[in-house]
Amino acid sequence: MLIERFGLYLVITDPVTSYERCAEAAVAAELRYIQLRRKKCDRAAILATAHNLRTITRGTSTRLIVNDDPELAAEAEADGVHLGQDDMPLPEARRRYPVLRHFGLSTHTPEQARSAIKVAPDYCGVGPVFATPTKEVPDATLGPEQAGAIIRAAPFTTVAIGGIDADRLPEVLRAGAVNFAVVRYVCQAPAPFDAIRRLQDIWQAAQP
Repeated sequence: MLIERFGLYLVITDPVTSYERCAEAAVAAELRYIQLRRKKCDRAAILATAHNLRTITRGTSTRLIVNDDPELAAEAEADGVHLGQDDMPLPEARRRYPVLRHFGLSTHTPEQARSAIKVAPDYCGVGPVFATPTKEVPDATLGPEQAGAIIRAAPFTTVAIGGIDADRLPEVLRAGAVNFAVVRYVCQAPAPFDAIRRLQDIWQAAQP
């Protein structure tokens, strides 16, 4: 199974600029993935935003992923969907929505990561590494060392997630992370491209 190395996976949630500006910055920085994660919003608004981001990412190297909802992802012509442990099972989503090419899965424990091997996700989120306010009911934090151990044992692409910013990123990478997801550090930045480049520069400097 191919293990991809791409650095930053940008999750766009409640940006201070706009969803579109963050997506444009990600495309300009040639990020491999962006994920639209828009909560507490009606479906029509989420779909409209997804269509806008699809317009921005279409024909680029940046893949658009929609959080939680494979039906909406397919309707928006996104590249894929990211599923949580309580969402539609990944094999069912893959069977029902073959138009989607990339299927991600959240994992929060070593047991969940081992179980993920059976369903062959394109990548797994591993976290939360640190405490984060982006979830109403947060999962228990893993810490960099446990997250790194899960990542090193995984035979598929992984993305460390949860409370990661420019100050914490070097520690997360030293512990074994290959790729990493960020929400607030970019979404709360008035200049998202600059924040993305800062993170990618840190990641690139840590590569062997």
